[in-house]
Amino acid sequence: MKLYTDSGNFQTIKVLAAAKFAGINVDKTDVSHGAHVVPYLKESRLPVLEVFPGKFLFSANTVVSYLLAKGSQQALLAGDEVQQWLEWESTQFAPVAVPYLVSVFGHGKAEKDLLNSFTPLLSHLEKKLKSHGFLADKEVSAADIAVFGAMYPLLQDKPFQGAIEKLTAIKTWISAMQSLPAIQSAVEDVTQNKGGAVFKESLLSQPVPVGPSPATGGAKDAAASKNVKSQSAKPSSSTSATPKSSTSENPEVPMERVPAEEAEAAVKSWSADSKTLPTPVQRKHPILPVKDKRNILITSALPYVNNVPHLGNIIGCVLSADVFSRYCRLRKYNLLYICGTDEYGTATETKALEEGVTPKQICDKYNKLHTEIYEWFNIDFDYFGRTTTKQQTEIAQDIFWKLYEKGFILKDSIEQLHCAGCDKFLADRFVEGTCPLCGFDDARGDQCDSCGRLINAIDLRNPRCKLCQKTPSPRVTQHLFVDLPKLEPQLKAHLDKVYASGIWTSNARTITNSWIRDGLKPRCISRDLKWGTPVPLEGYTDKVFYVWFDAPIGYISITANYTDKWKEWWKNPKQARDPKNCLTVCMVDDTHQDYLVEMYNFLGKDNVPFHSVIFPSCLLGADDNYTVVGHMVATEYLNYEDTKFSKSRGSGVFGDQAKDTGIPADIYRFYLLYVRPESQDTSFSWDDLLLKNNSELLNNLGNFINRALMFLSNNFDGVIQPIELEDEDKQLLALINRELTLYITNMENGSLRDSIRNILSISRLGNQFMQANKPWVLVKGSPAEKKRAGSVVSLSANVSCLLSVLLQPYMPQTSATIQTQLNAPSTVNVISDVIYCRLPPGHTIGKPSPLFQKIETSTIAELKTKFAGKPAPPKADDKNKGKPAAAVANGPVSPAGGDVSAGSGKINEAEVARLTEEVTKQGNAVRELKTAKAEKAVVDAEVAKLLDLKKQLALAQGLDPAAAAPSSGKKKGKKK
Repeated sequence: MKLYTDSGNFQTIKVLAAAKFAGINVDKTDVSHGAHVVPYLKESRLPVLEVFPGKFLFSANTVVSYLLAKGSQQALLAGDEVQQWLEWESTQFAPVAVPYLVSVFGHGKAEKDLLNSFTPLLSHLEKKLKSHGFLADKEVSAADIAVFGAMYPLLQDKPFQGAIEKLTAIKTWISAMQSLPAIQSAVEDVTQNKGGAVFKESLLSQPVPVGPSPATGGAKDAAASKNVKSQSAKPSSSTSATPKSSTSENPEVPMERVPAEEAEAAVKSWSADSKTLPTPVQRKHPILPVKDKRNILITSALPYVNNVPHLGNIIGCVLSADVFSRYCRLRKYNLLYICGTDEYGTATETKALEEGVTPKQICDKYNKLHTEIYEWFNIDFDYFGRTTTKQQTEIAQDIFWKLYEKGFILKDSIEQLHCAGCDKFLADRFVEGTCPLCGFDDARGDQCDSCGRLINAIDLRNPRCKLCQKTPSPRVTQHLFVDLPKLEPQLKAHLDKVYASGIWTSNARTITNSWIRDGLKPRCISRDLKWGTPVPLEGYTDKVFYVWFDAPIGYISITANYTDKWKEWWKNPKQARDPKNCLTVCMVDDTHQDYLVEMYNFLGKDNVPFHSVIFPSCLLGADDNYTVVGHMVATEYLNYEDTKFSKSRGSGVFGDQAKDTGIPADIYRFYLLYVRPESQDTSFSWDDLLLKNNSELLNNLGNFINRALMFLSNNFDGVIQPIELEDEDKQLLALINRELTLYITNMENGSLRDSIRNILSISRLGNQFMQANKPWVLVKGSPAEKKRAGSVVSLSANVSCLLSVLLQPYMPQTSATIQTQLNAPSTVNVISDVIYCRLPPGHTIGKPSPLFQKIETSTIAELKTKFAGKPAPPKADDKNKGKPAAAVANGPVSPAGGDVSAGSGKINEAEVARLTEEVTKQGNAVRELKTAKAEKAVVDAEVAKLLDLKKQLALAQGLDPAAAAPSSGKKKGKKK
């Protein structure tokens, strides 16, 4: 990327700071003011970012958002409030700041009237910063970067310094911003330590930004969002102290003005010859990699066959991968999206016992149920398979033999519970008993449903065999382990490469690094079961492979069931492609040239280490040219209201229940993606679903599309009229292109939640455009006014067409409905980098009708009651609290929970010493992250790990973790 700017351009400060925060190297090129930077424009307002040849971004704030999104710094962009402040800076603050700066540094005189114009703006900033410390939260965001960048040159002016002298919150914020290395570097780069005089030439050469469009400048101020309260002081007609809400409830909020060159660039792309526009690629099976194209292999974590997926499972894996795969098809990438049910393992055997059937019958029953659920949710797999196949056995055993022959398989003895009554060793889920951590008396041998902690079967108190209810006893048994320490160098080398070139969410990196940081340990890959892929090694043939060795290989075997040419996807990773022949390399630059096939894993955070450590280690160790993960997109947990999803308690909506609620699948899809837990756990809330449906879908998106198409149908017989672009229209196109750029960038980075907000921003712009032009008034006027009305609604219909395409990954049925109402040809289904005319004059639309229905509070009340469920199981009795138990390590867990080196795992002084050392190490790691000002999500994850280690240490010492934990000094009040 190349940044064109002129010497002393203060807008460059925010851009360079954002690049530093994002960790992106930008090639800064100083040019003269009249330089011909953009080929199709006579001159350009600087700075201008050239994303790739021919693609330019003109707005400094858009560049800031783009860089942060591209650098996977979505945490700095999260929340509607950030966008409101960015808009406030460009439409309210800059139109006051720039004229004042010109008067001070250009003419050497501070005009008092201009200085006084800052009063309501600064007053609002002061009030906001007093309550938060930063503009959108308690941490730095894109809003702080943009506003500080605009304010920095003002800080060199003594009268302005006097204006903020008593505004202590602003002064504290300024000090905090100036202490950040990214800000310091950007300021030094632009000013060269020459003071305020450095800004003069640039200020005098650049046009002064203007406020809201005259057509909407007299509109009333809208109510701000709940986090940005409006001022008591009345702003002038062109300046508001308060950032405006970005919802459709405020259609009269004026649109931001864009530079003339950006508007002209939008006009150029809008007017492109239809023959030059991209057309969709038809999907034909079997899909195979294509030379010189971007080939993407998308996997979604395989759901356990015996579980009915709840809404949290659905958004964490299959739905997120579905959205990304639909987006990739619309970008004309060549992709294969596979998934299937994970059918082997203890859970299937225990479920079969519960229902009195065979494991095969369980798998058939639940595979069908999963298929039906995903079909109802419109999950569009290229192939949905299962792991109980001949190909699974052949491929898993082949990978095992290759690891064995290369010395990556260990044999070791461990202590495991044995049932004399059944005469067999018991896998974890065949053991039940009292939880050693919380005292719950019906815990499983792998996890406690009461406290949610992972446990070791051998550490259960009062253990009993699930099959015969007799008490098992510990015995020594032989098992196989993959030698992860020996594979660690290969894994690290691979991770270093894909971290630099791929998309890895912060939680995926954090969890992976936490496993590697202290050194990997051998991991058991065998189980004493009958239902599974048989271990082929002599002496171990009575065992099967452990699910987390076997299950990820299911991605390969499922592909092999899809096509006999599966090796083209899985054993052909090193053929380079030519990016010049790839239509849509644009938004990802040249970072995807290493492999013919790129693999994306979509999964929940609990599955990360098995996909980022164990599976790639096995593929690398097999040394058979396998495609190894290059991108990992992991979610946090989605909870249900103020509790967790629980089938046993009837708490929350499960996949087989959703269709009976009367709420369409697209509404569930939209809401789950709107609250997708990307950087922290989120919750499904019925009240919030009602709010989002009735405001964002019904009043914003649906309102814009329906009134545009209804007006066109009722007044122009549904025929698209000639579109003659006026200034407002050009502004609209440019603003849409900004949102489109961010939509694509967010999608490419796996930030699916943010892209849906870009869609809603475009429909908000459309509502504002319609409200400002009032075609219902124009159509009753003169012939010229009626002609203008036709142009306005025809442009709006084209925006609706764009929205139908952008919405397709999220709400495929709604997208199809919109396109039917538009009578849009299938050729529109391509996501391009810019908006162009998709429905030309003379095109006749279909019959419009409302897209969404209002959800009533009475309906929500019924659903809340229906899915409230029973209370969670009781916690431990007081007599059990504080009793010590063995800690559960992240690494080398054996079938019965025993560590390779820890034997039976009984508590002793050595264990206490080990945990004490772990707590010290983790404490140091947290302090280092805080010192380095790491992402909040990263710090929070490491702090959570530290607290967990402290709890384990307290238990090991025989203490009550709650009593041993330090008090925060504050108590939260009860919710009213």
